Amino acid sequence: QVQLVESGGGLVQPGGSLRLSCAASGSIYSIRGMGWHRQPPGKSRELVALLTDTDIIYGESVKGRFTISRYKAKNTVYLQMNTLNPEDTAVYYCVFDVRASRNSAYRDYWGQGTQVTVSS
Repeated sequence: QVQLVESGGGLVQPGGSLRLSCAASGSIYSIRGMGWHRQPPGKSRELVALLTDTDIIYGESVKGRFTISRYKAKNTVYLQMNTLNPEDTAVYYCVFDVRASRNSAYRDYWGQGTQVTVSS
């Protein structure tokens, strides 16, 4: 089993910054990708950023403001969020695409979610 622990959410004023972290632990043989999604109030979950060994993908609404990075040795992914605006208010979920053993298939594991609220 794989566990994800998120941290870093909170309340921030418009124009401010926050940094989210998500650490994966447990039965991890290999990681194919990691990333962040978010779910604004009353809306569907949407991609924020995705990172693999070869690609980085950002959602259109966060390009130029958010940066995804990782600390590979600690199976941790970060999301640096700058120039936040009220439309960024959402629950943010990290996701890891993990193979638990040499003989298992890759599957997605999700964090518990962390609230980010942008308001004055």
